[in-house]
Amino acid sequence: MNRPPRTAVAVARVSVGLVVLGVLTYTFGLLSSTHRISLVDYFGFFTNLTSLLTALVLVATGATALLRRSTPLALTLARAVATACMILVAVIYNLLVPGTGAAPPWVSAVLHVVLPALMLVDWIVIRDHPGIRWRHFWLLLPYPVVWLVVVLIRGVTDGWVPYGFLLPERGWPSILLTSLGLLLALAGAGALVWAVRRSPSGHRSDPAG
Repeated sequence: MNRPPRTAVAVARVSVGLVVLGVLTYTFGLLSSTHRISLVDYFGFFTNLTSLLTALVLVATGATALLRRSTPLALTLARAVATACMILVAVIYNLLVPGTGAAPPWVSAVLHVVLPALMLVDWIVIRDHPGIRWRHFWLLLPYPVVWLVVVLIRGVTDGWVPYGFLLPERGWPSILLTSLGLLLALAGAGALVWAVRRSPSGHRSDPAG
């Protein structure tokens, strides 16, 4: 199967990233006017924060390719982590906690279904990224662990958590088991991403991202 042109892939990544940034901006404006949600609380939701970081990674990856520069390994690893986290977002939302919440249904569909699907298809089908090694697998953990720790601290100090299963009144054994389950699910998603870390030819990629 022939690869899509490098420029087309780069433009598509930048476009998707900008669309996601637009969706996040629109949704925050909508919710801040109707529910008085703060920016800190808005990005306290794993979906929103992960979508923001994923969008920035997509824009950076696409822009790097458009400038005809070689993609740094750090950026490829960021894409890998973002893809794994978006898979987790899709699985948790669609299997465990479906519902649009306060956001419009189309926003939930974009962030919980469309974006994760595009990230996974991009990573598996395009496969123009340089190889990543299993020794880098630990990089999957810092971001979600930091997010989780911050959320749990907020739950204890000011009583705010983004998801009901992290409420302090559920008890620490329940919260710790839930957190462990989430991290194991993330590890499974990351294993899928890392398993397709090389192009079919076995060579390192061109600078497309």
